[in-house]
Amino acid sequence: MAASSSSSLVSVEASFFENLKGFILAVVSSAFIGSSFIVKKLGLQRAGASGTRARSGGYGYLKEPLWWIGMITMIVGELANFVAYMFAPAVLVTPLGALSIIVSAVLAHFFLKEKLQKMGILGCVLCIVGSTLIVLHAPSESSLTSVEEIWELATQPAFLLYLASAIAIVLVLILYCEPRYGQTNIMVYIGICSIIGSLTVMSVKAVGIAIKLTIEGSSQAASFQTWVFVMVAITCIITQLNYLNKGKLFKQHVIISMPSVMGIGPHIY
Repeated sequence: MAASSSSSLVSVEASFFENLKGFILAVVSSAFIGSSFIVKKLGLQRAGASGTRARSGGYGYLKEPLWWIGMITMIVGELANFVAYMFAPAVLVTPLGALSIIVSAVLAHFFLKEKLQKMGILGCVLCIVGSTLIVLHAPSESSLTSVEEIWELATQPAFLLYLASAIAIVLVLILYCEPRYGQTNIMVYIGICSIIGSLTVMSVKAVGIAIKLTIEGSSQAASFQTWVFVMVAITCIITQLNYLNKGKLFKQHVIISMPSVMGIGPHIY
C-alpha cells in the first residue's frame, strides 16, 4: 500500500515538472513569436514601399533584412513551442500561444502606431485570465509508447471527417475566396491560417512525441507514420507563413489574434 502511494506521488511530481517545463517554454515562445510579428511587418512595409506588396502576390520582402530578422525570431519561438509540446499536453501549450497576442498588441501600439483601444486592453486581460485558468486545470497527458498509437488516434473516423472538412474549406478559401475577396476581407486569410493552424498543432505534437520517445531510447525514425506527421507539419507551417504574410498589411493585432483564438482545433491526444 505504501509502495503504491509512493509510486503515485512520484508520478504526480514527474507530471507536474513536465508540465512546468512545457509552460515555461510556451511562455518564452509567445514572447519571441509576438515580437517577431512586429519586426516582420516592419520589413513587409519597407518591402512594400519599393515593390509589389505581399498581399498582392509579391515576394520582395524576401530581400528585406528586417523581415529575415523577424523570421529568425519566429523560428526561435516556434522551436521553443515545439519542444514545449514534447513535455506538456497540447491543451496546455496551445492556449498559452494567445499570450503572443498581448506581446504583439503592446509592441504594435508603440512601433506600428496601431492604437490599443479600451476593448483591446480588455481582450488582453481576458487572454491572461483564460490562459491562467487553462494552465491551472490542464489535464495530465496519457503516456504514449509509439507513433503507431498516435497514428491510430489520428485515423479514427471522427478525426478523418474533421480532416476532410478542414481541407475542403481551405481549398475553397484559397481557390475561390482569396482571388475575389483577399484584398478587402481579412477573414479569408484568418480562415486559412486558423484551419491550417489546427492541423499544425496536432502534427507538431505528434512529431514532438516521436522525438521524445526516440531520445528516451525507443527510436521512431523507422516508422513511416513519423515521416507522414513530419511532412504534414512542414506543409502546414509553410502554408500558414505564406498566407500570414499576405494578411500582414491589415491591422497587426487583428491578423495575429484571430488565428490564435480560432486555430486551436480539436485535440486527439
